[in-house]
Amino acid sequence: MKTRVAAITLALFLTACASVGPQVVEAVVSDRIFCGLNIPGGGAVTQADIDQFIEEVVTPRFPDGFTVWRAKGQWRGGNEETLVIEILHPYDARFDRAVEEIADEYRTRFKQEAVMRVSIPARMDFVR
Repeated sequence: MKTRVAAITLALFLTACASVGPQVVEAVVSDRIFCGLNIPGGGAVTQADIDQFIEEVVTPRFPDGFTVWRAKGQWRGGNEETLVIEILHPYDARFDRAVEEIADEYRTRFKQEAVMRVSIPARMDFVR
């Protein structure tokens, strides 16, 4: 029930965003996946590992584009290098599943305890 209420609220918000301003604005969801680069038990995810993961897992699910950057953060009291993958996509169960698959594959492939996902409603337009 909470999920349904949240979905309806989000849909109403996104509909409102789509009508803002004279330019064409698209209502989207901004998903950020925070992927730790330290491997529990020792070692780190390398740039080659990241490149392969992006090519095999992320690009096939979101061929229209996404953004990747490195960040520094903390996880349970320790400093950690982090890979952030941001994907803007329409609010739709197919895209939601695809983001979840990316996070789960990263967690499994690189033996992570968890991968954090943050989803927020957004509006997207192109300044020309």
